[in-house]
Amino acid sequence: MAAVASWTRVDTHLIKLDQDHPGFRDPAYRVRRDAIAQLALAHRRGEPPPQVAYDADEQRVWSDVLDALAPLHAHYACKSFLAGWPKLGFVGGRIPQLSEVSARLKELTGFTYEPVAGLMSPREFMDRLADRTFLATQYMRHPSAPLYTPEPDVIHELVGHAPSLSDERYARINALFGEASAIADEATIEKLIRTYWFCLEFGLVREGAAVKAVGAGLLSSFGELGRFEQESTLLPFDLEHIAQTPFDPTQYQRLLFVAPSEDMLLTSLTGWLEHLGARGGQRPAPPSV
Repeated sequence: MAAVASWTRVDTHLIKLDQDHPGFRDPAYRVRRDAIAQLALAHRRGEPPPQVAYDADEQRVWSDVLDALAPLHAHYACKSFLAGWPKLGFVGGRIPQLSEVSARLKELTGFTYEPVAGLMSPREFMDRLADRTFLATQYMRHPSAPLYTPEPDVIHELVGHAPSLSDERYARINALFGEASAIADEATIEKLIRTYWFCLEFGLVREGAAVKAVGAGLLSSFGELGRFEQESTLLPFDLEHIAQTPFDPTQYQRLLFVAPSEDMLLTSLTGWLEHLGARGGQRPAPPSV
């Protein structure tokens, strides 16, 4: 009987992509992702983020997304996001360097961006917020799906997060998440992750009779921002409920929470996070929120 050889294709890329990722079967995109990841891996903490020479396709995606999001932002973005946007000077046709936006944020709120090669654990991400450092990717989503990304890309990091990080109230809340994470046990970390997700990534608030987005995930997603009112169940803001609610990052969110106002969202989050941080160096028991 002849021997039967079996083999499994080995993925030698630095950045691993799921098989349903838009760029999985695009060799040039895979190489590009690896090159940008290498820049992040070579970066030394405290230095400005490295410069990325974005190509024409990447610049085109940036422009297409900004054009698509502009009318949605006018309709759905909260007041603080609209106030922060002009501080950053974002325009179509030119992807800002992470270093430029980082320098601007440092002037405004003391926050800086630090590059990462790809996804990191939620705890790694939150721990760095304590010193007002926001870990961010620099790669661009695949050009075949400019209005969709299965993972945070440079559009999400800049369009979604930078306007709120230019506001001291949101900058402080991000830092408080980091301080709470640093002393949290695993049960509390889960509560922090869910609260960050449903408030700062996919949070909603009321402005009069209108529902507005404060979350970076919504504000950087053409698909989700344009359809959340029709396709998501909108629940009243309740920190206890939020902290117990799991989420799936791979699909549009089925549940979203709406605070009565942006001020109420900010005040509630600040009080809860300060309570966690006030417990000193001991790892707290899961908080009663």
